[in-house]
Amino acid sequence: MARRSIRLRRHVTRLLSGRSGPDARFGVRLVTTVAATALVSVPFAVALVLVESRWGPLHRLDQGAAERLHRAAVDHPAWVRVLEFLTQVVWGPLTMRLLVAALVVWLLLRGAVRLALWAAVTATAGGLLGMLVKNVVERTRPHLPDPVAHAPGFSFPSGHALAATTSCAVLLLALLPLVPRAWRPLPWALAAVSVIGVGYTRVALGVHWVSDVVGGWLLGLAVVTATTLAFEAWRADVGRPRTTPVQGLEPEITAEHPEPPAGAC
Repeated sequence: MARRSIRLRRHVTRLLSGRSGPDARFGVRLVTTVAATALVSVPFAVALVLVESRWGPLHRLDQGAAERLHRAAVDHPAWVRVLEFLTQVVWGPLTMRLLVAALVVWLLLRGAVRLALWAAVTATAGGLLGMLVKNVVERTRPHLPDPVAHAPGFSFPSGHALAATTSCAVLLLALLPLVPRAWRPLPWALAAVSVIGVGYTRVALGVHWVSDVVGGWLLGLAVVTATTLAFEAWRADVGRPRTTPVQGLEPEITAEHPEPPAGAC
């Protein structure tokens, strides 16, 4: 037992001192990935706790915003039709998923298999986690007089906000390297307008609370962070440099062969 303890301490010492090569690098990446994912997940966890505990200030915020936007919607039927078109067609989950699906197909044709897998996993994981949390929390949707719209299922988190967050992040991080640097603020602005806009439509139509929308944004951010860190770990394993959101997830997508063959290191 004493010998095993000594060997374990020596191994841990080598990992921490950085003298064990790939083992140390893997350990650092693993710890960093877990810590970063946990840190980004904290805001969603806090939002979930506040919703479950029916925290007073949050309840008043939700109720006040829902009532104000509902009065505006009832007084302007034409505006309601615009909101419904935006929330169901322009920024609807089906539209977002079709865009991601088209991206996945294009990436496969380009030979960027791992980036295509990342995009598919990110979008799928976001949708599945959203449904899981909805059925665990079982929060009811707003009940307003003279409702202008209806939606099935539970309320927290907003599936529309979650789908918009994950889909826009996937499209941005995958396609940004193809956009000239001078034009890159434009796709960022379009993504921000889409994510914020769909959240507004859900609350304005009276089918979600403000906290539902914020929960969808935060959960989407946590999912994208986790899968992106996993992709960055693969890049490190094959000797590629780290990237930033400004560069996109795989700047090599502009090359003829964007990814090394399987097993390359």
